[in-house]
Amino acid sequence: MWMIQRSVDYFFRVLDFLIIARILMSWLNPNPYSTIPKLIYQLTEPILAPFRNLLFRFGLGRGMIDFSPIIAVIFLDFIRNIIIGLL
Repeated sequence: MWMIQRSVDYFFRVLDFLIIARILMSWLNPNPYSTIPKLIYQLTEPILAPFRNLLFRFGLGRGMIDFSPIIAVIFLDFIRNIIIGLL
């Protein structure tokens, strides 16, 4: 059972790392056509898009700072704790 818990924990840590990498990439502005930034964007966009849409719906996403990665990391941490608690 501990192996499944550890695998779930690592999966969510990788997602957190990819989201943080995307935040850093937005500051550095790398070539969007290179392989690594493109891969990170493709892996994180399905996670961040619903949070970005939710912020826009409530009128909070109209500024220069995108808070969707912060909310996504908090939400993923919440889900990780629930899943590991159930296992």
